[in-house]
Amino acid sequence: MGAKTDELILKTAKEIVVKFIEVGNISPTSFHDHFRNIYNTVEKSVRESESDPSGKSK
Repeated sequence: MGAKTDELILKTAKEIVVKFIEVGNISPTSFHDHFRNIYNTVEKSVRESESDPSGKSK
């Protein structure tokens, strides 16, 4: 993954967490734990899609 992909993963994870805070699913005090989990999930999804360009699940 390149720097651009890393930046997009970070931005996506941040936007997801902010939206969850706005709708009340995540408390700002638990931001750290939730952000880490969401970031890892987004990153894993991106890596899987990059390793399988057909977009099909393995």
